[in-house]
Amino acid sequence: MTPTPTGRLFRTDAGSDLVLTRTFRALADDVWASLTEPERTARWFGPWEGEAGPGRTVKAQMLFEEQEPWVEIRVDACDPPRRLALSMVDEAGTWRLELLLSEVDGTTELRLVHHLETEEGIGEVGPGWEYYLDMLVASRAGAPLPAFDDYYPSQKAHFEALTTAG
Repeated sequence: MTPTPTGRLFRTDAGSDLVLTRTFRALADDVWASLTEPERTARWFGPWEGEAGPGRTVKAQMLFEEQEPWVEIRVDACDPPRRLALSMVDEAGTWRLELLLSEVDGTTELRLVHHLETEEGIGEVGPGWEYYLDMLVASRAGAPLPAFDDYYPSQKAHFEALTTAG
């Protein structure tokens, strides 16, 4: 399998936004459940524990990373089923993310926005998000999960080229 990278980069006043999208033939409430219900997130990202809510922090285990680390995720905003803003803390620092859903006629678009303070490392970050979003797609379809080796390093050049594109 050779997935095509979808990530785009937008410059902002605070840095850059890396934006990736996926479309689902499903209602926004159902896609939202895949993003927020522990048993469903466990299928494509990892299980999480704690009491979620705006201003609260939960712990999630990244089952598909080496050593399956636990990370802290702060819920910065939660507006079901449209917007979930998170700050994920790991050894690399703080990752500020937004998951934005829009539904039209039973089809829901998910936009993952990673607010970047620096574009350094985007060649590794971008393929990772492509992988996780395709994991979400596969888990919802009951299809076999993709392999990270299909994304990295083959997509690295696409994401690094975004930093010089404009």
